[in-house]
Amino acid sequence: KQWYQRRVAITAGILGPTENIKSIDRADLLDYIGRHYQPHQIYLAAAGGVDHAELVKLAEKHFGDMQTTNVSEVEYPAARYSGSTMNNRDDAMGLAHVALAVEGCSWTNPDYFAMMIANTLIGNWNRAQGGGRTMPSAFARKVYEQKHPQSYMAFNTCYKDTGLFGVYGVCEPDEDAVRKFIGAIQSEWRRIFRSASPGEVQRAKNLLKTLLLAQCDGSTAVCEDIGRQMLTYGRRIPLAEIDARVEAVTPSVLKKVVGEYVYDRDPVLVGIGATEGLPDQLLIKFQQSSGMD
Repeated sequence: KQWYQRRVAITAGILGPTENIKSIDRADLLDYIGRHYQPHQIYLAAAGGVDHAELVKLAEKHFGDMQTTNVSEVEYPAARYSGSTMNNRDDAMGLAHVALAVEGCSWTNPDYFAMMIANTLIGNWNRAQGGGRTMPSAFARKVYEQKHPQSYMAFNTCYKDTGLFGVYGVCEPDEDAVRKFIGAIQSEWRRIFRSASPGEVQRAKNLLKTLLLAQCDGSTAVCEDIGRQMLTYGRRIPLAEIDARVEAVTPSVLKKVVGEYVYDRDPVLVGIGATEGLPDQLLIKFQQSSGMD
């Protein structure tokens, strides 16, 4: 196993290490609830055929006796991004699971929607679904033609302080396949920066708006969206504002943002499985330098 990773907050798993999980007792749970489940940290959301006055009465009935015992905010260490490499080679897995990413932006960053559009442009594809030549994503058509990888998925994961923008894929246990896939990701980032067309950018914007609306299909999803936005932004962003902010991303804005986040940045490279062909991180960084243009 080859492993190099700086221990920063963003690398911490949600569940924590196994020894912590096994050691949790009743006192730990009560302490956690006491610190995090305070009235000033709770939002009550409702959607659908709900009478607001009745909802207020129910809130007062079931939550009105809650007392704020700790008004101080819970302090978390800042999530600092650090480029790194992790290669957990296990040829017995039969396939190479590979991810290449760079530092993205936070939820509240002005570049958020531009990065989401770039993510939508790259899209996702699976060999089992077919339709490679007819996929709207130029990257999907390219990986279909070069027959690597078996599947891929672009991601733009945002946190409070930072984010991750990249692509995950599953490749054949072939040294050439892994290198071609990594090279294809970098080529696509450069292509978006240099020559993303107005037509494909508009298609990505339309698809992104469709996906965002689809996430609010039903009262349960709407309640979750309200709670998430209140915790993240402190307000619910109207659909009209979301539409305006997406439409404000022109091809020139997209190229500028992608260039700022991709070029001359420390990448994160992760491989698990049959990863003999995983390139060196320094080579990946060099290939993403502005001097390569």
